[in-house]
Amino acid sequence: MNPVLLPPRYNYFGVFLTFACGLCCSYCINQINRYSFKPRPQLGAAEWLTFFKRVQLHDLPITLQGGDPGRHPGFCTLLEDLPAEYKIDLLTSLTFDLAPFLDRVDPTRFRRTGPYAPIRISYHPRHDELRTLTAKVRRLRDAGFDLGLYSVRLPDAPTLLDEAARVFASEGIDFRIKELLGPYQGAIHGTYRYPEACLGKPSGVPVTCRTSELLIDPSGNIFRCHHDLYNAFQPIGSILDPELGLTDVFRPCDKHGLCNPCDVKLKTDRYQRPGHCSVEIRPAAQDAPKAE
Repeated sequence: MNPVLLPPRYNYFGVFLTFACGLCCSYCINQINRYSFKPRPQLGAAEWLTFFKRVQLHDLPITLQGGDPGRHPGFCTLLEDLPAEYKIDLLTSLTFDLAPFLDRVDPTRFRRTGPYAPIRISYHPRHDELRTLTAKVRRLRDAGFDLGLYSVRLPDAPTLLDEAARVFASEGIDFRIKELLGPYQGAIHGTYRYPEACLGKPSGVPVTCRTSELLIDPSGNIFRCHHDLYNAFQPIGSILDPELGLTDVFRPCDKHGLCNPCDVKLKTDRYQRPGHCSVEIRPAAQDAPKAE
């Protein structure tokens, strides 16, 4: 198999090990555009390891996410067997069994230098029981894992967020509240570089789009954006392809207006510099062949 060269401009390497999740939140960013966690084949740990060892990462961590990646049956095996020089981040709601994780995974697996914790745990107001989540977080922290807590600013749950902030501060745990994204209670929430791109209906405007993220679904298919990934729409490659190559190009898109807010929001990059957006969108005419 050939080595896979990650484009130097890429800012994120997201691996969705599984879409399995122990929660069902009304504001879930994965559920926008009517996606409904339909089962897909899941690669095993050995197949992921084979691919990871092909990739030349620069300084990017591999971010395991989902769903909850801890619910993948090969989760601990993957963390045990991946060579130490590969940096791993984890996005989790802690809906998996912590006992085998604590027994098998060394906390140094997640040690790296960076402006935010490598293990980022999500708190879901109205769906998480705060006391139970706090107990799990305390177990991980006391075992030596480097972690932080994140939530979204639900407009109708300020009391729950205030209580979570108080509890996590008393535990000495970094807790950050991020913008709510997408439609909620009749309004579109979030700050976007391309606000017209995520209104939930096709714009009819021909565009091309270029990503700065490598996004891979549980079956190993690669997608150009979160909309396509969640809807299993037109993969642009597969990690099982022995001749896989990643091209940093603008691609035609007829889904403009249905974009997932994750792709078009304004945020910080992996160095915590503000003003970043995961994609660039421009009129398709800009990429039309020039007349000679």
